[in-house]
Amino acid sequence: MTPEVKTLVDRMQAFYEKTGDFKAGFKQDYKYKAFRRTQTSTGTVTYKKPGLMRWEYENPSKRTFVLAGNKVYMHDPEAQTLSVAAMDTSKLSASVTFLFGQGKLADEFAISKGECKDCKGTLLVLDPLKEEPRFRQVRLEVDPATAQVLKSTVVDPDGSENTIAFLNLKTNVGIAADSFKLNPPEGTRVDDFTKKAQ
Repeated sequence: MTPEVKTLVDRMQAFYEKTGDFKAGFKQDYKYKAFRRTQTSTGTVTYKKPGLMRWEYENPSKRTFVLAGNKVYMHDPEAQTLSVAAMDTSKLSASVTFLFGQGKLADEFAISKGECKDCKGTLLVLDPLKEEPRFRQVRLEVDPATAQVLKSTVVDPDGSENTIAFLNLKTNVGIAADSFKLNPPEGTRVDDFTKKAQ
């Protein structure tokens, strides 16, 4: 890691360590390598320490994902279902947990500066130091002025790419814990896989 890259990574980690909560719009582009097509989704993402995260998908269909502690909730209003599954956050990669102010990227990745003509910020390329079955590479586009992540791309083992651009990020705005509670309408079927796993 060059001194320039290390300085930016340290600033980026410090930014998220100081962030108590954040809210942003997002645009997600999932490029399926095998099918040579891209699926685009948009919505909002909300986060509050420690470990509360809500992804509200608006397009192309409404869905809500909430990560709360060691559980993840998925509400699909069209299907009228609410799924609950266990999530071991201790096994999450640093490529995710650094957003929570946890996990050190340099402990898990070789980090270098990448070339990117269309990037608004500095492109950091993260290659796993150990065999990683979940993904091949992570790329982070970072604003050099603020050290915020503007865009993150995870390259799957098959070469498919999941890119999320964060839009109008606002930090430490005082988000209430109640914002992460799901209140599905009456008649919603609840599938609690955490009980079945016990």
